[in-house]
Amino acid sequence: MNILNNLQKRAKGVISTLQICALLSLSACSGDQHQDLTSYINDVKSRKQGRIKGLPEIKPYESFTYDPASLRDPFSPFVLEEEQAAIVNDGLRPNSNRKREALEQFPLDSLVFVGNLERNGKRWALIAAPDDTVYRVQPGNYLGQNFGEILSISETTIKIKEIIPNGTGGWVDREVSLQLTE
Repeated sequence: MNILNNLQKRAKGVISTLQICALLSLSACSGDQHQDLTSYINDVKSRKQGRIKGLPEIKPYESFTYDPASLRDPFSPFVLEEEQAAIVNDGLRPNSNRKREALEQFPLDSLVFVGNLERNGKRWALIAAPDDTVYRVQPGNYLGQNFGEILSISETTIKIKEIIPNGTGGWVDREVSLQLTE
């Protein structure tokens, strides 16, 4: 019995020691160590509060009634057939009977004007192609994938006339140029 009483007294002593330690640790937290945090929170709370914009006004849905009598038929062509026939039959089209030249297999933007030659008043241009070959061309030769015909060659420019589709079954010509690269 004596041993049991001793154990109970020791247990009570350990418990009271733990209680004292807990009280000391809690009292350490109540100190003035966080005064800067407390003043910051008070400063933020004292600032003037802004206003949040209200929700945008939602416009009511307006229904649409399709009146087919007053509108164009959505399944008919937009361009009148007479206008389209006039565009298609303007007479301009590439010559499909001629033999294609070597530089017509490359897009025009992949060809590089690298120099020119002149002999007896006749001028040629030197064109570097993506196949690592330099070609000699003169006015009348074709290059590019849009049926481009060389119109003239100067020291710094090659003028080309291309024939491109206009999107309605016809053809349109446009002039482009290649500049000498250094």
